[in-house]
Amino acid sequence: MVKAGVVCVGDNPCTNPANKITSDQIVTLDGSIISAAKDRYFMLNKPAGVVSVTKDHQHPTALSLIFEHRSEELQIAGRLDIDTTGLLLITNDGKWNHKLTSPRSDCRKIYQVTLANPIGPDYTEKLAEGVLLDGEKHRCLPAVMEQVDDHCLTLDIAEGKYHQVKRMFAALGNHVVKLHRSKVGGIVLDTSLAEGDYRPLTASEVACIR
Repeated sequence: MVKAGVVCVGDNPCTNPANKITSDQIVTLDGSIISAAKDRYFMLNKPAGVVSVTKDHQHPTALSLIFEHRSEELQIAGRLDIDTTGLLLITNDGKWNHKLTSPRSDCRKIYQVTLANPIGPDYTEKLAEGVLLDGEKHRCLPAVMEQVDDHCLTLDIAEGKYHQVKRMFAALGNHVVKLHRSKVGGIVLDTSLAEGDYRPLTASEVACIR
């Protein structure tokens, strides 16, 4: 297309693909302005029933709720179970995604948890000591619990093991009936977002993960 002369830099056709351009120059293709690729970051308020995968033949996916140009380049940064709601981060920046999800990042997550049975008097202490999950050799890192009422609590954890929160309370003899994530690192779910809605992250939200 460049050699055919349909690409212009400014008002002039550019027929040499080796020409270097600067970020302030306007490039058009058949008269339409094109922009350079850039890193993109979004927060989604994930509803229940939506899966955190790229494609699924049985359930709607989180990425199917993101209506953006070249959305096929986006990836989910830190997944949520199908019945878990709340903050889900989406980006096309692989390094940022790795920083967010790496076990070494110590990127804490905060959940609102509703349990089937009343909260035990020893839960705070046991969670702070680190719960041993079924099938695991090592205990979870210490978690911080704040009780809301007999069945509801806020949980602050630093890991993201498979079904971790549910398995933690199963190890304590209880069962999670509702789970909602409200914070990842320094990023807090925007309370103005209805379930299924999303918005771009601010520059400060992106930077707090870095």
